[in-house]
Amino acid sequence: MSTKTLRKRIALVAVTALTAGVLSVVAVPSANAANTSAADGTVNGSLMVATDESTQPAAALATADAGTTATSKGLLYKDTSSGLAQSAVVLTGGQLSFYAEVSTAAALSATGGTFSGSTTISDAGVVETYNTANTATIFPLTSGAATYIATLWTAPVTAGVYTVSLLTGFSTNAQGVSGVPTASLLPPTLGAFITVSVVAASAGGTYSASTSICQVSPTGASSTYAGAGVVDSTAIFANGVAAYINYDLNDAYGADLDSGNITVTSTNGALVNVGAGGSLTAGTTTTDIFTSDGSSDTVRVDQGTANAPVTTTVSISYNGTVVCTKTITIRGAVAKLTVENIGTQALSAASTVNGEQWMAQQTTVRTAGQFTVVATDSAGNVVDTTTALGTYAAASGSTSTLIPAITVNTRSSTSTATSASRYNFGGFSCGATAGEASVKITFTDSATAKVTTSDAFTARCAGGASTYSVSLDKASYKQGDLAKATVKFLDSKGNRANNMSGVGANTWNLPYMTAIDSTIAAGVGASSQTVTAANGEIVYTFAVGTTTAAVAGTYTGLATYTGPALGVSSTPTYTLSTGGDTTTNADVLKSIVALIASINKQIQALQKLILQRR
Repeated sequence: MSTKTLRKRIALVAVTALTAGVLSVVAVPSANAANTSAADGTVNGSLMVATDESTQPAAALATADAGTTATSKGLLYKDTSSGLAQSAVVLTGGQLSFYAEVSTAAALSATGGTFSGSTTISDAGVVETYNTANTATIFPLTSGAATYIATLWTAPVTAGVYTVSLLTGFSTNAQGVSGVPTASLLPPTLGAFITVSVVAASAGGTYSASTSICQVSPTGASSTYAGAGVVDSTAIFANGVAAYINYDLNDAYGADLDSGNITVTSTNGALVNVGAGGSLTAGTTTTDIFTSDGSSDTVRVDQGTANAPVTTTVSISYNGTVVCTKTITIRGAVAKLTVENIGTQALSAASTVNGEQWMAQQTTVRTAGQFTVVATDSAGNVVDTTTALGTYAAASGSTSTLIPAITVNTRSSTSTATSASRYNFGGFSCGATAGEASVKITFTDSATAKVTTSDAFTARCAGGASTYSVSLDKASYKQGDLAKATVKFLDSKGNRANNMSGVGANTWNLPYMTAIDSTIAAGVGASSQTVTAANGEIVYTFAVGTTTAAVAGTYTGLATYTGPALGVSSTPTYTLSTGGDTTTNADVLKSIVALIASINKQIQALQKLILQRR
C-alpha cells in the first residue's frame, strides 16, 4: 500500500458527534486499507498503528494475525515510520490501535488519554497490568521469546499534543511484589515514540499548499509530495520545445483531494493541455479542463504561434481555487544577430586563429576569435544557436581579397543572458595588406531555412606593433586627481597595430603617480599579455599623489615597452600642484600694479566729468 493511498483512506473520516463515548462518522472507506504487520518492523524498536478505519462503534485490537484485524477510530493522519519519530493526527475521543513485536518486558506509556484491552497475542500466560495515574500499560514478559503485544489508546477529549512511548528491557529480577511490575519500575529502553496531535475537527479534504507541489520541468512526469520544498527547473525552453508543470495536490494531511475540476489557463496565446502525469500531446487552446483529484498530474505548455517567442503565466485551479501559478518563457526563432567585441586581425592570418587574449579580456572566455555573435529572438531573448539549430556564414559580398573569409568557430552553449557561454565566437581572415571593410554575417535556421543577417560591422587588418607613443589626458594635475595615460601602437606602415598579441613587458616611472589598473582582470593573463583595444590603443589610470604628497613642479615621466622593434621610450611631461594656494610674490605684485592702474583710470575719468559740468 502506498503512502498516498494510506493517507487518502484515513483522511476520509469526519466525526460529527461524540455521544456516550461512541464515535459517529459520516464517511468511511469502502474497503479496508491494509495495516503494516508488526513482523515488518524491528523487534523492541517499532510501534505500529492500525491505519484501517473501524466501521464499528469502537476500534479493534490486533489478534494472532499480527495486526491485520486491528482498526483505529478517528485517525486522520499517520506517517509511514514506526520508530522514534512518528506522528499522527486523531480526533478528540478517538481510539488508536497499537501493536508491536517485543522480546522483553514492555510498557506503553502516554502523556494523556487511557489504555484498554491490552493483550499479548502469542503468550497467554502473561498478565497485563495498568497504572491509570501514569497511563501505563505493562506487559511483564518473562519468557524471552518474541511475541506480539497489542492495546487500544483512547485520545483525550481535550485537543492538544500528546505522546505515546514503547518501553522495553524490563528485567525479571526488577519486578515488584509477586512478579508483577510496577509503574516505578518501567522498562528502561525507549523503543518507539509517536507524537499524536489530538484535534476537534478534521482539516482533511481541503487543498493545502504546504503539503502540495507544483513544479516547472522540461519533461512531463508523475510527481508526489515528499515533505520537502520543490524548486522549479532552471531549463531554458528553446523554440519548438514544450514546457511542463507537474503537480500533486493534497489536503493538510498529505492525502489526495476528492475528484474535481482542474482548470488550466494561460496568457499571451500559449497552448495548454492537462492530464495524468507523463507524456502529453500539444494543446490546442489557452484553457483546458480535466477531472481529477490533482494527484500527480501534468500540464504541457506550447507556443501559440510556431517560431514566435512567448512568455506566459499559467494558472491551475481546483474547483475554482487557484492552486498554482507559473510564468514560463519559450524562445522563438532567431530574429537578430548582434556582433560585438570586434578586434583587429593580423595580416595573412586565418579566420580560425588569434584573439585568445582579446576574447579573454572581453568575455572571460579564452578562445580564438576577432568578434562575438549573440543571437536573439524577436522578443530579445537569447537563443542558443547550436550546430543542430543552424549554420553561420559570411553574408553575400562580405568577403574579398582584404577579408577572404568570415567564420563562426565556437558555438554558444546556453541561452542564459548573463552567461559568457551565450557568445558565439567568430573570426575573419586577412590578406597581406592592411585595411578595413564593412562586412555582415548570416545565420540560417536548419528547420525553416530562414536567414537572419547581422548589421554591418567593420573588419580591420593591420600589422603588429612597431612603434608606440604615450600621451596624458591633461597637461596639469593636482593632488588627488586621476590621470589617464594612452599608449598608441602603430605598425611598420604607420597603421594602428592589430591587437592579436600582448603589449609585452613594460615599465612606468611617472613621479608622484601610482598605477591603478596597470594589470588586467584576474584569470585572463598578466600585464604583459594584455592586448590593446581594436584601435591599437591601451589606456592606464594613475592616482596623483595619493600615497606620497605631491610637490608642485613640472615633471617628465618615462614609459618603456620592451617588445621587439618598439623604438625609444616615451617621455610624457606634466605639471603638478598641491591643490592649495600656489600664488607667488610676483603674482601678488602684478595684481597690485594692475589695481593701481585701474584706480588711476577711474580718477582721470572723474576729473573729465567734473570739468564738463563747469
